[in-house]
Amino acid sequence: MSLLWTALITAQTTSDFESLLSSPESFLNGSDGSGGWEDGNIFINNSYNAAYDSWTGWAISNITDTLTAGYTNQYSCIAGEGVNGSESYAVAFTTGETLMSTVNEGQGGVMEGFYINNSTYAFLSMRDGDSFSKKFGGEDGTDPDFFYLTIKEHGSRNILNDSINIFLADYRSDNPSDDYILNEWTFVDLSRFENVDTLSFVMHSSDVGMFGINTPQYFCIDDVTTTDVVLTSTTDISLSLALHPNPALSYISVAHPDTAYELRSMTGVKVAEGLTDNQGQISVTGLASGYYVVRLRLEEGFSTGSFYKQ
Repeated sequence: MSLLWTALITAQTTSDFESLLSSPESFLNGSDGSGGWEDGNIFINNSYNAAYDSWTGWAISNITDTLTAGYTNQYSCIAGEGVNGSESYAVAFTTGETLMSTVNEGQGGVMEGFYINNSTYAFLSMRDGDSFSKKFGGEDGTDPDFFYLTIKEHGSRNILNDSINIFLADYRSDNPSDDYILNEWTFVDLSRFENVDTLSFVMHSSDVGMFGINTPQYFCIDDVTTTDVVLTSTTDISLSLALHPNPALSYISVAHPDTAYELRSMTGVKVAEGLTDNQGQISVTGLASGYYVVRLRLEEGFSTGSFYKQ
């Protein structure tokens, strides 16, 4: 029995939103009915309400105003620019869950990381307080306030149990000198998520009223990096590796203890790698149901087999 194994090379693409705006001091808020924007290898969605000229999800901006407080300045980043002095960036406004996804998931498009910062609206609201939101730390600076973002893997390639919290402001320390409100672009490493192709974003704040979070639920991102799998050529590989049980539920046995392996989907996407245990077994508990290929690195060469995960 044989399988056509597809050779793979990887490349990186950065979504920087620079091509989406043609005029300075402008923004896209979905009023054109686009429903979102594709840039590089990612798609960010937008929901626009024409009756109220309001939106949720994402907007694209190159606004540089870092001084004007309030809702009228909702499209500006507190840095006044994108990453490394670039012009454009994306602004998120979320009242629940906001998504960002890749557009070439059949060939990889795995998100590796992005830069994040506060919007001017949220930053000035937390620093100074306003008619809707409190000044973080309170009048004497001792209130243990916080504003953070939960980023959760929300994709189709793996079991989705992992998340990370990114603090946009944190006043919880006993040492007031540790208190901060983020005002510079900061990199968020997504490598712990491995094959993630969609992310969800949910905001949390210590300033909560009867209608929910009082802090303006805005944040900015830029330079979203994806690692892209390019399909190149195919090679016929002998499937000489004996696997059992097959179908598998929680593990497969390959009878080669402490041996390097990798698991790939039938489209060639790597889903796991490591060493077999001392009994020659590989855990497959976290895999979604479907067919997979396992490849072992033996002294005499590579040995490959396929199995079905129940």
